[in-house]
Amino acid sequence: MSVLWRRAVAAVGVGGAAALLALGCAPPAGAAPAGGKEGPGSFRIKDPRITESSGLAASRRHKGVYWTHNDSDDGPYVYAVDSRTGRTVATVTLRGIDPRDVEAISIGPGGQIYVGDIGDNLGGGWSEVWIYRFTEPERLRDVTVTPTRYTVRYADGPRDAESLMVHPKTGRVYIASKSQERKGGIYAGPERLSPSGVNVFRRIARTEIWATDGAFSPDGTRLVLRGYFGGGMYRWRDGKPEALDTPVSVPMAGQGESVTFTPDGRTLMCGSEGKGSTVDPLELEGELLPDSVPADERKADGGAGAAGGDASGGGDGKLDEKEVVLGGAVIAGAVVLWTAVRRLFRRRG
Repeated sequence: MSVLWRRAVAAVGVGGAAALLALGCAPPAGAAPAGGKEGPGSFRIKDPRITESSGLAASRRHKGVYWTHNDSDDGPYVYAVDSRTGRTVATVTLRGIDPRDVEAISIGPGGQIYVGDIGDNLGGGWSEVWIYRFTEPERLRDVTVTPTRYTVRYADGPRDAESLMVHPKTGRVYIASKSQERKGGIYAGPERLSPSGVNVFRRIARTEIWATDGAFSPDGTRLVLRGYFGGGMYRWRDGKPEALDTPVSVPMAGQGESVTFTPDGRTLMCGSEGKGSTVDPLELEGELLPDSVPADERKADGGAGAAGGDASGGGDGKLDEKEVVLGGAVIAGAVVLWTAVRRLFRRRG
C-alpha cells in the first residue's frame, strides 16, 4: 500500500476505501496496473510516460492509431498509440502551452485535433478554460507544433468537465460537464470558435451522467457519454441530443476515463487511467449503431432497454442517465469517495 493510498484511506475511512476496492477501483499512482487482461480487440498502452490516459480519439489518417494524453502534471504532450502493438509511434509537443488539467481529445473535420484543457479540480472554480487545436500529422513522428488556442467560458458560470466532442460534419465543439447537484449538461460553443476574445458555451441539454468522456460517431448521428460505471447514447438531430432507450455498459477496468468510436462506427473503444492500462472494445448493436450502418442491422435487437426519457431542444430538457446499476446508493457513495481520492492524489506535492 503506497503512502498516498494510506492518506486516502485516512481521508475517506476504511469503509470508504473498501467500497472503492470492491468496485474495482485499484489504488492509483503506482500501485497495480489499471487495466485488466487484454481480450479480443483490446490493447494495452505500453508507454511508461502514459500513466493517466484521460482522453481517446481514433485517428482519421492512420489506421489502427489512437491519440491520447495524460491528465494533469504531464506537460504539453499528445501521444499516438498503435493499437496493434500498444506502443507510442509519435509524440506531439504543443509549443507555448502550459496545460492546467487536460481531460479530453477529439478530431473534427479536416483532420483537426482538439485538446480540451477543461478539467477543474476545484469543482467549478476556474473562470475560464482552454481548447487547443492542431492538424493531425500526415507522418507519424515526434514533432513540435504551435496550436491555435481558444479561451472558453460557460454562460451559466464555471463548470467541471472532462468531455470534449467535435462534430465530424459541422465542426461545432461541445463540452459535457460532470453532474454535480443535478447541474450536469451538454454545452455548445459558437458555430466557429475564435482564437481572439472569449468563446461562450451555452447549455443545450441537461444530463445527470457523471461524464468522464464523450464522442461523436464518425457520421455525426450518435453521441456517447461515458462515466465510471456506465454511459448513455444519444441520437443527434439538428444539433440536439435525443436519449436512446438502450443502455451502454462500458467495460469495468480501473478508472474509466475515455471513449471513442472506431472509424466504422460499430464499436466503442473504452480506456482507463493508470500505468499499463488497457483500451477495451464494446461492440454496438441495434439503435446504438449510427445511421451510417445499414438499417437492417440497426433494427436488430440491441439488448434489454432501459427507460429513456426525452432530451429537450433547450436548456430545460433532461437526459436520463443510462448506466449500469451496481448497488444503487453504494455506487453513488463510491463515486463521491473516488472523486475525493482523485483530488487528494492530484494535490500531492
